[in-house]
Amino acid sequence: MKLRTHVVAATVLLLAALPAFAQDGRKHIVIGRTPAEVANSPWSDAVLVGNTLYLSGYIGVDSNNKVPATAEEETRLALEELKHTVEAAGMSMDDIVKIDVLCTDLSLFPKFNSVYRGYFKNGFPARTFTGSSKLLLGAHFEITGVAIKTAK
Repeated sequence: MKLRTHVVAATVLLLAALPAFAQDGRKHIVIGRTPAEVANSPWSDAVLVGNTLYLSGYIGVDSNNKVPATAEEETRLALEELKHTVEAAGMSMDDIVKIDVLCTDLSLFPKFNSVYRGYFKNGFPARTFTGSSKLLLGAHFEITGVAIKTAK
């Protein structure tokens, strides 16, 4: 009799716990890579938890993984990838509340801003712009952020 009671109690506890496991709320957003690249990459482009999207770092490179000749084009490419990921999560650039930018040459700040301004329609997110040493592939900028989908 005791064994049966323990089995029933364990089953009830397990069934009560299942919704918590199923509603973890995490959705990994992976875009723009082949299945082989996805399998070998130790990151997601973004992770959606509830209504909050955490964006990985984006650098502006062309289809050959080369940094363009101008800071403006590099900025545009990085922001387009960030935008593409945000949209894949069902959000827009105006849902971004925080942006962090790493930059290897702070004199490029005005060039970055000249492109950045065009990506936001309803005010700018909070932002840091921090000096950095080398970035992957010789990029000048790496952009990451957080977006929150609010009910409208």
